[in-house]
Amino acid sequence: MELNNIKPAAGSKSARRRVGRGIGSGLGKTAGRGHKGQKSRSGGYHKVGFEGGQMPLQRRLPKRGFKSHLLKYNAEINLTDLERLGAAEVDLLALKQARLVGELIKTVKVIKSGALTKKVALRGIGATAGAKAAIEAVGGSVA
Repeated sequence: MELNNIKPAAGSKSARRRVGRGIGSGLGKTAGRGHKGQKSRSGGYHKVGFEGGQMPLQRRLPKRGFKSHLLKYNAEINLTDLERLGAAEVDLLALKQARLVGELIKTVKVIKSGALTKKVALRGIGATAGAKAAIEAVGGSVA
């Protein structure tokens, strides 16, 4: 195969529709736009979401919910992840190097999901009440 031999797959490319080129073409006279009306005229159309003056759907529905822009900086890990990490002291840098949290993350919280058998000391990482109890039960600490 050479660069000059490459061709698109059969049937993947179809000829551009040439409108307004006489009766015989099948798309002469009105050129597929029908008769009269706003959509038949050049430059005539409505904006997206316009419903002819009726109150548009996006304004009829109530505003609801909120998504914090800070969510991309927060992460959570569970006790199983800590167990798998196997480090005696865990901080944000250690979690990033182990790829347990993303590079953008600034705050991490440990949640009580799974089990922990190894002693772990957390530095600069938060923990839920249940997770803190589970960590301290095996002799670890949360600072």
